[in-house]
This record gives sequence, C-alpha cells and structure tokens, in this order.
Amino acid sequence: MSAPLPPIVEFREATKRFGEGPLVLDRLNLTVQPGEFVSLLGPSGCGKSTLLRLIAGLTPLTAGSLIVDRRSPDAAAADLAFVFQEPTLLPWLRVTANIELPLALRGIAPAERSAISRRVLDLVRLSEKANAYPRQLSGGQKMRVSIARALALSPKILLLDEPFGALDEMTREHLNEELLTIRERHAWTAFFVTHSVAEAVFLSNRIFIFSANPAHLHTEIPVPFPYPRTAATRLSRPYHDLVADVSRLLRSVEPDTV
Repeated sequence: MSAPLPPIVEFREATKRFGEGPLVLDRLNLTVQPGEFVSLLGPSGCGKSTLLRLIAGLTPLTAGSLIVDRRSPDAAAADLAFVFQEPTLLPWLRVTANIELPLALRGIAPAERSAISRRVLDLVRLSEKANAYPRQLSGGQKMRVSIARALALSPKILLLDEPFGALDEMTREHLNEELLTIRERHAWTAFFVTHSVAEAVFLSNRIFIFSANPAHLHTEIPVPFPYPRTAATRLSRPYHDLVADVSRLLRSVEPDTV
C-alpha cells in the first residue's frame, strides 16, 4: 500500500494582520491534498481573498506557517496561477498576445508560446477568437481568455477569486461546467472563492466556511457527488438538499446587521 501524498497546501496556526490593523486570519489550520477542488465561503471581508494572496506569496503571514507544494509560497510561485474577479486583459493586445504575455515574461521562446496559446484557446473553446481584441468579446469570453492565460502556465495550483461573480446565471453555470471539463484533463488543485453556495457545491470536493472578524475556519463540508458533474447534477434532489444545508450554515456565520 502506497503512502499518502503530502498536502499540497498546509496552513499551521496561520495568522495575518495588515500593519497595526485588526486580525484578518486567526490561527488557521487547513490542509488541501493534490488534485482537490476546494471552495471558500464566508461573509464579505472575512479573509477569503487574503488566503489566496497568502498562497500566491503576494503577502506574508504575520505568524504561523504556510507550506505550498513542500516549499515556501515565494519558492512555489512559479507553479501557481491566479484568476482574478476581473479578466484584467490588456485592451491593446489581441487574445493570443494577452495569453502569451506571461509566457514571454518567463522567457519562453515564441514558437513554444504560440503552440501553448493555441492549445489553451482550444481548451476553453475560443480558437476562433485568437485575433480578437478584448473589446470584441463578451464578458464570459473575456473570463475564458483569463482562464486560458492562467492554464498556459501549466499550474499545479489554480487560485480563482470570484471569477464568475459578474456574469449572468446561465453563462456562469456554463463556465462552471467548462471549468470542470478542463480539470478532468489537467488535474490541478483549485482554490475557489465565491459567494454562490450553488456554485461551490457544484464545483467542489470540499467547502470551507469561514466566520469573520477575524476569520476562523467555521465548518468543513465534504461534497459527495462524483465527477464528472453536469447540468443534470443541478437537478438532483441530493444537490438541492446540500445547497440548502450549506446555505443554512453560511447564514449562521453572517454578522448581525439588525
């Protein structure tokens, strides 16, 4: 029997404070295994995006430890990719050039960059838009280009910070299905921040619910549905029951606004 793989991300008593401000994360203990898809839910401002930034090495811990792929976040940064809330495409570059830009910054040769951009555009089903400018794309298409740009880096870990939050429900559900289809072919580990319980249940192996002020890991919820998940998954009674259960738990950590 083979030994279990070490966690790809492990927080130990992780604490984060910005300057002299209040605690954002308080003694967080959390482990994620290679290939998992985990979603982070919690009230606005509870530290979900900060957690992603810590993993990416964009901000340091105040106390405790964080191991990313058996290294420090800074040392592991080349094996991560970040998809932000906005597509952040450069408007003066065509789609292909937007995708190839981070590859060029890594010194990858033009022929290889071109091959990679063609491959990832095919993955997100946007090959016909290779020469378009961002202004010629819909919101959903722009986000697919942003995802393609991240996948071009062949990441071990994909960090997604509410990438579909500004899209209409139909486009959002379609992109959820596309994201899982891509993941079947490239088994990266995903950390996904969202405010949508239904989205978290559809995508994830596990869901982490955080409380606020400062953030604590309130509840960890396993999602039992097998992959692949499809539109039919959303119509099933167990799916709706779990969405309702997670929604109740999420409401229990929302701050009292009365």
